Order: sequence, then C-alpha cells, then structure tokens
Amino acid sequence: MVMANCTLVIENGHAQTLDDYFAIAAENDPGLQAKYTSFEVAMQKIPQVSALPDPTLSFGYFLSPVETRVGPQRARFSLTQMFPWFGTLKAQEDAASLMAEASFQEFLDARNKLYYELSIQYYALHEIDRLLSIEQENLTILNSYKELATIKLENGIGEMTDVLRADIMCKDASTNLSILSLKKNPYKTRFNSMLNRSSNEAISTQDALYSTILPEEYAEEAMLSTNPLLGGFDLRIDASKANEQAVIKQGLPKIGVGLDYVIVGERTDMSLADNGRDVLMPMVSLSLPIFRKKYKASKKEAQLMQQSYSLQKQDLSNRLTNSYEQLSFEIQKQLALITLYDEQIIESDVTQNLLAKAYGNAGQNFEEVLRMQQQILQYQKMKVAAYTAYLTAVAELDYLTAKRR
Repeated sequence: MVMANCTLVIENGHAQTLDDYFAIAAENDPGLQAKYTSFEVAMQKIPQVSALPDPTLSFGYFLSPVETRVGPQRARFSLTQMFPWFGTLKAQEDAASLMAEASFQEFLDARNKLYYELSIQYYALHEIDRLLSIEQENLTILNSYKELATIKLENGIGEMTDVLRADIMCKDASTNLSILSLKKNPYKTRFNSMLNRSSNEAISTQDALYSTILPEEYAEEAMLSTNPLLGGFDLRIDASKANEQAVIKQGLPKIGVGLDYVIVGERTDMSLADNGRDVLMPMVSLSLPIFRKKYKASKKEAQLMQQSYSLQKQDLSNRLTNSYEQLSFEIQKQLALITLYDEQIIESDVTQNLLAKAYGNAGQNFEEVLRMQQQILQYQKMKVAAYTAYLTAVAELDYLTAKRR
C-alpha cells in the first residue's frame, strides 16, 4: 500500500499584527460607527439646552382705534425676550455635556468589546494554524515510520500489521488536516465580517508572547478606575445632579424684557404738541411658577435617577470584580498547564527516540512507538488549546480593564 504525503498549505496574507486588525475594525465596523454617531447626536443636545428661548414678536391692529389725547392708536408691535433664572442654562448645559461624555464612554466600551471579540476570532484562527502545523508534522513522522516498517517487512524482519497500523494512523492524520482546513473557513468569514471586508481576504496570524506575571495595568484597582462603563455611570450620576439643579432653577421665576411700539394717528380736530407721535414702551415681565407639582416630580425623577445609576454601577462593579478574579485564576491555570505540557512533550520526545531506536535495531514494539507518537501529538494539541485559552482570558482582561483606551 502506498500513502501519499499530505502537504500543508498556509495562506500568505499581508504581515499584519493583531493591532493592525484592531485599527481596521475600528475604522470600518458599522456597529462601532453607529455608537460614535450616537455620541455626536448627544453632543448636539448641548447647544439646544444652553440657548435662550426664541424671542416673541407680536402684532396687533385696532379694528376700532383707541382714541388718546395725542391721536388714535392704529397698531401695536411687541417684542419680548424671556430669560430663565440665573444659572439655569449653565446647569442644563452641564447635564447635557455630562450625558454626552457618558455616551462617549459607551463608544469606548463598544470599541474595546469589538477588540475583544476580534481577538477571540484571531486566536481561534491562530489555534487552527498551529494545529495544522502540528498535524502536518505528525503526518510526516508517521509516513517515515510507515516507510521504516515497510523496509523491515521487505527484509523479512518486520510484520505486515506494523505497516497497516502506520497506514491507518496516516489516514487519520490526513483526514484531520482536511477537517481543520474546512474548520478555518467560518472563523475566517466571521473575522473578515468584523473588519467589514470580503470573506476571501487573507488573514495572517502571529505567535504572541505570554508572561507568568500580570502587569500593573491589570490590577483590580486599575480596572475599577478605567472601565468605561463604570466611568459612564459616574458621568450619568453627575448629569442627574446637574439636572436636579436645573429643575430647581426652572422652578424660579423667569424674567421677560420687552418693547412695545404703538402706531398713533394724528388728530385732525385740533393742534397739539406731540400730535400723532408713536409710543415706545419698554416692558418687564415675570413668570409666576405657582403650579409646583411638575417641578417636584422632575426633581424627584432626577434624584431617583442618581440612585438608579449608583445601584447599577455597584452591580457592574461587583460583576467586574468577580470576572477579574475568575480570569486571574484562569490565566494562572493555563500558564501552569502550558508549563506542564512543555515538560511532558520533552520527556515524551526522549522516550519516543529511545523506542524508535529500539525498533530500528530489533524491530520490536512498533505499536508502542506509534502510541507514544500519538501521546506526543495529544500533548502538543493540549498545549495549543491551553495557549489559546490563556490568550482569550488575557483579551477579556484587556476588555475589563480597558487596557486599550
């Protein structure tokens, strides 16, 4: 029986790092662009709430002229501008500005979450590439063992069962290579869709370094001070306080300044000083906010919103702390497994070499040679899985601590 060697084909994409892909996703992802547009919408609220109300211009025509000493009043123009109580507009502007900042924090969180989700797909692709490489190496070794068993059989010092066992395992390895190649396609499609580009675009993955010690930026205190969602709740609380102050000031009188201009006709029955002279009359008005229910309700609403945001922030803080502890454990666990698998691979390689030499000399225990090769393969695969789990946990920790701001 002749078994053709299987050749591993690796895509030669542009040499792009994960950070390069982050930049592409941040620029092209429609969901992230929508979040930023929401922030821009919130920014447009600021000039709306900080502007004075429009002045009022009115005109009246006397169907029956009102006779005065200097002549009949024909028409009246009135121009009035209302001014909120001192500080009202500033409080409203502060509230809108803080809400806009909170919206920007939501954008930052959405961006960081996009980076996290992109990392997961990237590491999954990286894992498949590593498994393809390992499986290809395994197939090459198995083919060499098959050739060795065939030579011994032809020389009359081997058994046909050894050749068949090696052939069966070569077929398994070849099938695994085909399945892994197919498995890569959906991850590749998903990754490219997050970059908002064609699913056929090539993707290059690179090995990342890892450390057994978490850097300072991963500290729990740093997470609680830099997480955008937590910062967003602080801003919303401050915005609600500003809203409360705005409501208090809205419940105070509004001052109106106006000017009336009355057109007066001339008297024809006598001659008078200032006969037919138009009237110019400055005016001041004051609103009377005597219906207090709406102001009380608005003030209570702002206070309840402060309470709600504080409770939501505490809930999120608790969940982040729990996630942080779990991720810290997961990272140390995977690092320990990676170290263990490295040691197991080294010792298994030594054992494998001894078994292969013994078989080459005496032609015995070929089944043990194949079994040890499969054991090495399993340790290599478990190391890759642990490595991927480690990188995924670090990526989630990056997201929680907002390492990329």
